[in-house]
Amino acid sequence: MPTPPVHLGRVYDPHGPENGARILVDRLWPRGLSKELAALDGWPKALTPSTELRRWYHAGGDFPAFRDRYLAELSAPDAQAELTALRDRAAAGPLVLLTAAKDPAHSHAAVLRELLGH
Repeated sequence: MPTPPVHLGRVYDPHGPENGARILVDRLWPRGLSKELAALDGWPKALTPSTELRRWYHAGGDFPAFRDRYLAELSAPDAQAELTALRDRAAAGPLVLLTAAKDPAHSHAAVLRELLGH
């Protein structure tokens, strides 16, 4: 049996139920978006990059170094518990990891997707 897909997306993009459960993986709530329009199925804040790491990356940090630092942050017990829950949810059906980042492929969402085996 194939593994259900895990997609990356922008929280502002239109969505449909065929895409799967909508999981916001940003620490901050996206600007200008109501909770109703976001239609989220989860918001595991323990899986989001720290404020310091996020600021460092947005100030010009490179993605490979960001990835390494983010993986180190994900070794914390609360993050590990949320990651286990997200893995279980991904095994049950398709997921969409949502971020406000303009380039989800070079964001923490891509690192999470990789950790989920996709």
